[in-house]
Amino acid sequence: MATSPSFRLSVLDQSPVAEGSTAADAVRNTLDLARTCDALGYDRYWLAEHHASLSIVGVAPEALIGPVALATKRIRVGSGGIMLPHFSPFKIAETFRLLGAIAPGRIDLGLGRAPGSDQRAAFALQRDRSRRMPSDDFPSHVAELLAYLSDSLPEDHAFAPLAKSLPDGTEGSPDPWMLGSSPDSARWAGELGLPYCIADFINPQAVPLADIYRRSFQPSRWSAEPHVMVACWTIAADDRAEAERLSLPSVMSFAHLLRGDPIRIPSVAKAEAWLAENPAIPRRDRRMLLGDAQQVRAAIEEVAALYGAQEMMLVNIMPDHDKRRRSYELVAGAFGMAKVAEAA
Repeated sequence: MATSPSFRLSVLDQSPVAEGSTAADAVRNTLDLARTCDALGYDRYWLAEHHASLSIVGVAPEALIGPVALATKRIRVGSGGIMLPHFSPFKIAETFRLLGAIAPGRIDLGLGRAPGSDQRAAFALQRDRSRRMPSDDFPSHVAELLAYLSDSLPEDHAFAPLAKSLPDGTEGSPDPWMLGSSPDSARWAGELGLPYCIADFINPQAVPLADIYRRSFQPSRWSAEPHVMVACWTIAADDRAEAERLSLPSVMSFAHLLRGDPIRIPSVAKAEAWLAENPAIPRRDRRMLLGDAQQVRAAIEEVAALYGAQEMMLVNIMPDHDKRRRSYELVAGAFGMAKVAEAA
């Protein structure tokens, strides 16, 4: 009999666009997957921010969070993440307070420093293109954003009066998180007292970051103790061979991205044939949790133990929406989550 996990399980959705489909199809799939994961008992549903990509339509989590929150009932909805260098802290404070008013008590604000794009797209995203903006102001911008959300800007700060104009209500305030895959993000998360989401699917050697975070942690209004969530690439299917086949479209798509030739997510058959013809293409050093439901459960538990994680967040890209949804259903079943959701 399946038992509930000792950690919470969540979902990161990059809103992939399959070959032969459209952005509208991808958004409909995101809404459908969110409703499915809500009913299955997943804890959070986060939307990614990526730019200048044919394969991913998730360019603006702040635009998708509201519709996803309104389409679901209990699951928390958030950003995985907002790439703060592209925005002013005040703009994000306003936006996420408004989202908090749309879905009180259910909004997460995951913050990242990476551009979510190549350097050309990052430059294009700047309002001022007279020079490339520095990235070393990220900690101060996070601090300013948190001060808006907590109404704690010093009275002599030039923007202090602006905090009073934010959409109000304590219940509507988002829960901030730090996202990252580097020692810098681990330290910042700890020093600010934020819960920390580690992107293992980007950096599979990130286990030491959990220790850096815990050693740096200072209790805050946002979190009384360290809280680690780990985002992992995960595909469950009827057997491991099928799960491995389902992972091939993302491999082909990433190989084309590295060559500067972005494509829609290809079919499994097309990816299988292309990879057979191109065996020497570079592949991302990515931890992949692949297999049947029980194999994936064991792999998730192993990674959670490596990091000492309180939560695990599952991410994948597949062209077949039904198989993608089925993957999350299989994992939920392996952990007994569907029964938990029905009883809630």
